[in-house]
Amino acid sequence: MRAVSLGVFDASGGNEWLHGALRYVRAALIALAAFGASAISGSNVYGQGPQQADGQDFPQRELVIGTKEAPPFAMKDADGNWSGISIDLWREVAQRLGLKYRLGEEPNVQKLIEATSRGDYDVSVAAITITAERERIVDFSQPFYDTGLGIAVSVNSVSVWREIVRTMISAGFLQAAGALIGISLLVGALVWLFERRHNEDFGGPLGRGLGASIWWSAEAMTQASTGHRGPITIAGRALAIVWMVVSIITIAVFTASVTSALTTRQMRGLVNGVEDLSGVRVGTLANSATISFLDGERIKHRTFSQVADGLKALEAGSIDAFVYDKPLLAWTVEQHFSSTVQILDVDFEPQSYGFAIPLGRAYRKEIDVAVLQAIHDQRWRRILFQYLGEKR
Repeated sequence: MRAVSLGVFDASGGNEWLHGALRYVRAALIALAAFGASAISGSNVYGQGPQQADGQDFPQRELVIGTKEAPPFAMKDADGNWSGISIDLWREVAQRLGLKYRLGEEPNVQKLIEATSRGDYDVSVAAITITAERERIVDFSQPFYDTGLGIAVSVNSVSVWREIVRTMISAGFLQAAGALIGISLLVGALVWLFERRHNEDFGGPLGRGLGASIWWSAEAMTQASTGHRGPITIAGRALAIVWMVVSIITIAVFTASVTSALTTRQMRGLVNGVEDLSGVRVGTLANSATISFLDGERIKHRTFSQVADGLKALEAGSIDAFVYDKPLLAWTVEQHFSSTVQILDVDFEPQSYGFAIPLGRAYRKEIDVAVLQAIHDQRWRRILFQYLGEKR
């Protein structure tokens, strides 16, 4: 009877067992659904990578953006309104990230970098060259403009007299002149040795005889001899013939070289490339990255507080060349010095501009993404064309 009772369904206990089973199944379904939602959410975070920046890493306040005047990258009009390549780019970045900000100004790029490193500015925007020295104290965004250094020179013709003086005191000229004088002295001494016992013009005391021989040698070299005196021995006359022929050729070559150098400088100007900077008077902007290049090349230079001041010195002839970032030079020359100053068709020492950011800021990544998006947009090409006439 007990075996039969175990095999028969008990209606009184069956309902309770059935309800328990249903509760178990429902709990399992809920757990499964929760696991599925978690898996889907996880795939969104890790499978799709970082989501589009929404400015969440920025301080929840109005940002303070540092800048300085550096036409055409940052310019301020009479009403205090800012414009320029870097300013327009920052506005595009801020719009993409939904940022509110106000601009602050510094007198030069060095003070701008120092203020940014202290955290006075959340971002600095101007024509800021990315260098290793600056990278030690601030972070930089992705570069947005690649350029190099340029050379400005005066369009006025080079002074002939100044070039004559410059040529006569140059090392090459002094070496050539010294060689001619040395050979003339040697020939005079040899003539004295050959003639002192046979020619009364070169005889007598040492000072008188040797002095007369050297004077004759100089006259023969310059073709100014009167012919009243000269060697009479065979050895002396042979040496005189050789010396006259050699001196004519030497002086002709020497004169032609000096004339050619003067003519070339007069036509082409003193400076035609980087290799000419070491021999001329060079100016550049104070506290700029250009100074590091000039110091590295051991090129002596004067510094000016403004680019315009350096170009005025170039106009006045106080310096022979002004070296600075080529686009900034080109802009200033085009606006104010187009008739007196020109930019050489050379660029060197490649460099890049970027936004400066205090070290370790979490929002640097968002700025990088926004900058890259902005400079690959059609609007960026229009900005460059507007200020520089460049089509990129």
